[in-house]
Amino acid sequence: MPYTYIVRCSDDSYYVGSTWDLDARLWQHNNEGGAAYTRHRRPVVLVWNAEFDSIADAFADEKQIQGWSRSKREALIRGDFGALPELASRPSARRADGG
Repeated sequence: MPYTYIVRCSDDSYYVGSTWDLDARLWQHNNEGGAAYTRHRRPVVLVWNAEFDSIADAFADEKQIQGWSRSKREALIRGDFGALPELASRPSARRADGG
C-alpha cells in the first residue's frame, strides 16, 4: 500500500514523503540513499503516516503537506485535526481574539 509520511530529522526539521514501502524507505533515510535532505540530518524518526489506495493519492497528500507551515504539520502529527482549519488561514488574516 502507498503511504504519505513525515519524519523528524536530527536537526528537529521535518521531511514529508510518499512511498510504496514505508519500512524500506525509512531504512533508506537512515542508512543508504534516501532523500538528499535527510542524508545530512540522520537519524530520522517516523512521526506520522497515512495509508492510501493509490500512489497518486499519497503523492498528492505529500505535496499538500509540504506546503504547510511547521505548526500545521505539528497539529497533524499530534492528531489535533480541529486546529488544522485555523492553521490553514494566513497569519495576517487570523484575529487575536480567535474569531
